[in-house]
Amino acid sequence: MSEAPPAGVIAEFATAEAMVAALRAAKAAGWREMDAYAPYPVPEAAELLGAHGAPVGWIAIGMGLFGATLAYATQWWLSVHGYPINVGGRPLHALPAFLPATTIVAILWASAGTLLALLVMNRLPRLHHPVFAAPGFGRASEDRFFLCLFAADQRFEATGAARFLQGLKPLRVAEVPG
Repeated sequence: MSEAPPAGVIAEFATAEAMVAALRAAKAAGWREMDAYAPYPVPEAAELLGAHGAPVGWIAIGMGLFGATLAYATQWWLSVHGYPINVGGRPLHALPAFLPATTIVAILWASAGTLLALLVMNRLPRLHHPVFAAPGFGRASEDRFFLCLFAADQRFEATGAARFLQGLKPLRVAEVPG
């Protein structure tokens, strides 16, 4: 039985500064398919990796406005055209009566749209990622910093990537099982 090719090579660092320096070196060496893992946010690492803000706020606003428009239009059409009933001289188009339901439906649509957008943008649910199997990776949520060079990169070759990462003076370098 043949062994599966590695999904990447990962290096473990003791400090955020060492990980950021390794990111700079990897970026300067031409690596593009890489990721960093840390127990707390490291803004400089995010900047080097090209991370940017997600449009979640705009999605929530858009979905909320869509839901409000849908709710209001439905109430208006039903009250004015679909089933007009004159109760006590009330106008058929009664704005104050339509607002509570419109607000509630807007919040519902904004919430549901935000949840779905976050799931799609984060590619969730994903119950397993190859780096979870890397030796010592559990400490990424405690006190260690990791830089992973993925096999999807055009320049990836396992021994060359490991040699490159060893040159950055990490605590440990290991292959990420594929």
